[in-house]
Amino acid sequence: MKAALFRWFDSDVGHSFRTSPVALGAALVAFGCAFCALFANWVAPHNPFDLTTLVLGDARLPPAWTTGGSSRYLLGTDDQGRDILSALMFGARISLVVGAVSVFLSMLIGVGLGLLAGFRGGWIDGFLMRLCDVMLSFPPILVALLIAGVGRALFPSAHNSVAFGVLIIAITLTGWVQYARTVRGSTMVERNKEYVQAARVTGVAPLRIMVRHVLPNVMGPVLVLATIHVATAIITEATLSFLGVGSPPTQPSLGTLIRNGNDFLFSGEWWITIFPGLMLILIALSVNLLGDWLRDALNPRLQ
Repeated sequence: MKAALFRWFDSDVGHSFRTSPVALGAALVAFGCAFCALFANWVAPHNPFDLTTLVLGDARLPPAWTTGGSSRYLLGTDDQGRDILSALMFGARISLVVGAVSVFLSMLIGVGLGLLAGFRGGWIDGFLMRLCDVMLSFPPILVALLIAGVGRALFPSAHNSVAFGVLIIAITLTGWVQYARTVRGSTMVERNKEYVQAARVTGVAPLRIMVRHVLPNVMGPVLVLATIHVATAIITEATLSFLGVGSPPTQPSLGTLIRNGNDFLFSGEWWITIFPGLMLILIALSVNLLGDWLRDALNPRLQ
């Protein structure tokens, strides 16, 4: 593990990372947010979802550095007395998990279908590309609303348990198309190269050629797209949760926290919605900057 890490730092990509202040800063911010989100049970000063610890008398307290703030709550509290800082850590964990799982599923489906379409061609390619055109006409919000309506009709008493599934399915169904088209284009270039022709002549099975030979050579653009797609998936999840389709109020994500604080924005309690919004911007911006750096590092012609 250590040897592989040292080899990566000595590579061209590692050198580009070490010499890029933007990449280093974005990686530090993204790592800090991910660490606080994944280990929120130990890092957060309070458990905002433990109803036995909530004090309604502490509701809507301003941040600690403002007049009237409490030293117990650095970023203030919401309308139920929950610590905003702790709620951000737990909410970011939900957003990151939903975003990462949906991106992984989108990449798995899109890479597989794109590889098949680009390598086989013919009617398979035509059918899959027309399917991509159909899926592009349905934005994630409309798909999520449709799935949420069907889920509530079929499981009226299990809304909270299917909420995360609705988010993941909605983002996955509309996110795999970009991977499929990207991999298809790269595969159509790779399938005509000498190493693929040589493998065919020696009798290697088409599936083995796709997986062992073509797939590693088309994964560069996929990794860049996946990095950027994580930020897009997190924003989509926050948008759906803001509209009430996503995570339940008992387990709020960043979008749910922004929606709850929006009711108090113009009454003076600005911190309830501003800090979740800033957290969302910070995560999305850091991931996007890492994606831009990775795109430039993997494509020397852009440098």
